[in-house]
Amino acid sequence: MVEELGASERRVCRVIGQHRSTQRKPRMVREDEDALTTAIIHLAERFGRYGYRRITALLRRDGWHVNEKRVYRIWRREGLKVPMKQPKRSRLWLNDGSCVRLRPAHKGHVWSYDFVQDRTHDNKVFRMLCVIDEYTRECLAIRVERKLNSRDVLDLLGELFVRHGAPEHIRSDNGPEFIAIALREWLGNIGVKTLYITPASPWENGYCESFNSKLRDELLAREIFYDLREAKALIEGWRHHYNTFRPHSSLGYKPPAPKAILPAAFKPPYYGGVAA
Repeated sequence: MVEELGASERRVCRVIGQHRSTQRKPRMVREDEDALTTAIIHLAERFGRYGYRRITALLRRDGWHVNEKRVYRIWRREGLKVPMKQPKRSRLWLNDGSCVRLRPAHKGHVWSYDFVQDRTHDNKVFRMLCVIDEYTRECLAIRVERKLNSRDVLDLLGELFVRHGAPEHIRSDNGPEFIAIALREWLGNIGVKTLYITPASPWENGYCESFNSKLRDELLAREIFYDLREAKALIEGWRHHYNTFRPHSSLGYKPPAPKAILPAAFKPPYYGGVAA
C-alpha cells in the first residue's frame, strides 16, 4: 500500500489506526506454543463444559507456568467454545437491605439438599438426592434410586451425620420429603435448625441449585444410562471427581475436597502397621 499510494508508512499507520511497531516487529512464537496448544485442546476435549479460566487452573496444576491471557488467545485461535455467562440476579435482598438467606460462615455451618431427576435409556425415571456443604462446596452424597421419600432422606442424613457430624442448619425447599413431620422432629431433637426457602424461589437455595446445574451440564446431559446400576456408578464417579479434582471458581480454582498427599519423606507412626 505504501508503494501504490506513494504515502509514508507513518501516515498510512496513522490513517488505519495501526501502531508502527507492528510493521517491523516480527511475530515471535514460543518454543512451547505447540505443546501448550495440544494440552489445551486435550483438556477442552476431556472437559467440554469448562471455560478457559478453569482450563488455565488445570494447566497450572499440571506444571505449566501460563497466565489466562495466553490461554485465552490460544482458546480463541483454535475456535474452542467459551460458555456463555449467566446474568446476575439480585433477588436475595429485602427492601430494607437485609438478606433473607443465611450465609455459611464455616464448614458444617449450613448444609443444603435437593432432588434432581433424570431417566435411564428405557425412559424410566430415577431420582437423585444431592447433599452439599455450602461453605466448602463439597458434595457430601448423591443418593440414586428409582423412588426417594422422606424415610430415604432421613436415612441418608443419619449416615452423613455419623460420618461428618451434624450441621448447625440445613436448607431445602418445601417438598413433601423435606417437610415431613418425622424428619423435622428428628432434626429438632438433634439440634439441627431447618431453613425452608420461600415457595417458588429456587434462587434462595442457590448453592445447591448451582451444584445441580453443574451435575446436569457436565454429566447427565452427556451420558446415556442403560440401567440404574450404571447411573449409580457414573454419578458417584463424577461426585468424586467434583470433590477432589474439578477446579471451583469460588475457591480460587481449587477443588472443594482435594486429596491429601503425604510427602515421600514423611512416614506416620502407623505406616506399615508399626506402632509408635
